[in-house]
Amino acid sequence: MGKKKTVRTFRKMKRDGEKIVMLTAYDAITAAMAQAAEIDLLLIGDSVGTTMMGYADTVPVTVEDMIHHGKMVRRGAPDMFLVCDMPFLSYHCGDDDAIRNAGRCLRETGSDCVKLESSESTVPLIRRMVDAGIPVMAHIGLLPQHVKTSGGYRIAGREEEEAAALKKLALDLQDAGAFSMVLECVPAALSKEISEMLEIPTIGIGAGIGCDGQVQVMTDLLGMGTFVPKHAKQYAQLGKIITEAFASYRAEVKDGSFPTAEQSF
Repeated sequence: MGKKKTVRTFRKMKRDGEKIVMLTAYDAITAAMAQAAEIDLLLIGDSVGTTMMGYADTVPVTVEDMIHHGKMVRRGAPDMFLVCDMPFLSYHCGDDDAIRNAGRCLRETGSDCVKLESSESTVPLIRRMVDAGIPVMAHIGLLPQHVKTSGGYRIAGREEEEAAALKKLALDLQDAGAFSMVLECVPAALSKEISEMLEIPTIGIGAGIGCDGQVQVMTDLLGMGTFVPKHAKQYAQLGKIITEAFASYRAEVKDGSFPTAEQSF
């Protein structure tokens, strides 16, 4: 892949008009495949809770869970820029605990930055993290960790007042030192406006083509889930292929056609 990317790389990509490609990863095997495919950066997402751990939402995911999966991703993709999600309540109980948790995510996973679901209340914390040497990717719009208080998953910024608040928040987060920003489920026109007014790159998910890059959840892209979000495109149907492979294996064991002499010693 050549020289490893840094926070400066992504600013340059924005200036040059080069789209940024981010993908989630939760284990060494898929991380290695993403590195081979020359994906720009990997997100060790707290979406691991819903995609891999069987939870209904991301709230139960812990710092230890993120570190466990982050280590696997780093082993599979040693040369990639890694983003580690800060999970629910890992940065809400005081700045000192938040900075310690962020430091653990960086040090113990080998990640290059952390990502925080962001609001005006997290702006001072992000400033402190950056001052402490912790690169931060902000995240605005739909905030999955807040799904219980927001009453479900909803598009953010449709109303004029909410759109104005998102634009102000984006500028405040940039001023606090965030080096990039995820826009999740934000109307395309508003995402484009925010992207154009910021110096830092934006990475959209369900936020239209006007962002500086895109991120998708790996299992959505591969067709491995039971639900396809509107923002996702399935580039493969691996869920169907894997299920059929398992069924063929079962059938051959049952009827005695596997193993054969070829698979025996």
